[in-house]
Amino acid sequence: MDYLAFIGNKIVENRENFQLTLNQWRFQNEKIVFTNGCFDILHRGHVEYLAQAASFGTKLVIGLNTDASVKRLKGESRPVNCQQARALLLSSLLFTDKIVFFDEDTPLELIRFVQPDVLVKGADYKAEDIVGYDIVKAKGGEVVTIDLTQGYSTTSILNKLG
Repeated sequence: MDYLAFIGNKIVENRENFQLTLNQWRFQNEKIVFTNGCFDILHRGHVEYLAQAASFGTKLVIGLNTDASVKRLKGESRPVNCQQARALLLSSLLFTDKIVFFDEDTPLELIRFVQPDVLVKGADYKAEDIVGYDIVKAKGGEVVTIDLTQGYSTTSILNKLG
């Protein structure tokens, strides 16, 4: 098996083709979970968070900030890893089904596009304040927050490196 091709196929290059995948998943009654982030330096906290998110459904879609979006949100020195490298690492996780880039500061338009059954973010957010809450709730979906793994963040890793 060509594993590099297998994980590479999880990275969405064409949203029209992804729409066909979403339609197929819905036809098969898959439960689509969506979460998003920068995932700049993949660490234990990310893996635990994403594994928990995936457990809320049968398909996990990760919205991934583009490099330009990360730079606007986190500053000129970020991201450490380019978007293709971040996507490749995320797609190698067995519970990841699709990675979709978004260039905006929030994933609102991507959430409108995906129409997930479950929207997941960290418990550092109140559910009602999560971008896309209204979209998911309006279609009868659920919005879930997950406790973050203490002591693990990209910022803390970078601070240790000094």
